[in-house]
Amino acid sequence: MVSGAMNGCLCLMVVPGFVRLPSARQLTVQMMQNPQILAALQERLDGLVGSPSGYMESLPKVVKRRVNALKNLQVKCAHIEAKFYEEVHELERKYAALYQPLFDKRSDIVKAAYEPTEEECEWKADEEEELTEEMKEKAKVEEEKKDEEKEDPKGVPEFWLTVFKNVDLLSDMLQEHDEPILKHLQDIKVKFSDPGQPMSFSLEFNFEPNEFFTNTLLTKTYKMRSEPDENDPFSFDGPEIMGCTGCTIDWTKGKNITLKTIKKKQKHKGRGTVRTVTKTVPNDSFFNFFTPPDVPESGDLDEDSEAVLAADFEIGHFIRERIVPRAVLYFTGEAIEDDDDDVSTHHSLCVMASSLSQTSEPSHWPSHVFP
Repeated sequence: MVSGAMNGCLCLMVVPGFVRLPSARQLTVQMMQNPQILAALQERLDGLVGSPSGYMESLPKVVKRRVNALKNLQVKCAHIEAKFYEEVHELERKYAALYQPLFDKRSDIVKAAYEPTEEECEWKADEEEELTEEMKEKAKVEEEKKDEEKEDPKGVPEFWLTVFKNVDLLSDMLQEHDEPILKHLQDIKVKFSDPGQPMSFSLEFNFEPNEFFTNTLLTKTYKMRSEPDENDPFSFDGPEIMGCTGCTIDWTKGKNITLKTIKKKQKHKGRGTVRTVTKTVPNDSFFNFFTPPDVPESGDLDEDSEAVLAADFEIGHFIRERIVPRAVLYFTGEAIEDDDDDVSTHHSLCVMASSLSQTSEPSHWPSHVFP
């Protein structure tokens, strides 16, 4: 018996005396393994996107009128949905105030402003977390080694840097020269716009005094809109990003890692002499996150700027929704990112995150806030 797909062909299952056709499931598997079929299918699907079926044109005039009435109802639904998201934003603001005392205490523990009590430090491990004898022995050796050190570590050293390094979406933005600075990051806070103000949220990065810049606070603000576009109301799918603003980093002289100095040799056309020219150019860095492209009033952006802002917003939203609320679980590595259902999307976001830290501006404007 011969079966399977060979050289991109769909093969029959052959038994002496008769030929049995493969099942629908086998055919599907074989087709999905054939790159030519996949490419042709994708090309066909791409051609269908946005193409009218012709069915509407065939309807009687009286039916078309009723369909128009249905579409008007749909517009009203979009406006109700916009109100829903506005109330969600109000709820987020309300509960942010309830979470904040816990986040403040977390910050105090991390930066050694508060030493938790014995009761607060008790933690019953799950069965999966029980250590093997080998791990226990290793942990004991590490503890004894630390006891021999002159000074005990304060708080939780490199807490936020470790969080960033444990999350693909953020680690792809980091450069080696960013790490010494992020060791001084003490807290990240989310602040929502005040009641009655346009919808927005800000990320506040709190730093301890350091040798790299004089700021103790770096901010990033995202402005949103939760209302259907009059020209295209059916595209409404939740709050849209309207723009984001960063802040000025007051770098210490010689410490600005977002710039680098390069030397180039230039040859004089006439005399033929060679001279060395020094030039300052942009450098890849996580801290480029605080200088996003400006969005013109017209809202028109080139593809590169759209790409940068798309990655920027997705990362800002990820920090707000996942990192800040569950930071300790990302620090320990216990947090599980929901990538199983959409691995390709997660991979593309990581690629965009990497490009965001780069000086060459890379892809796509996100449609809404809520997944």
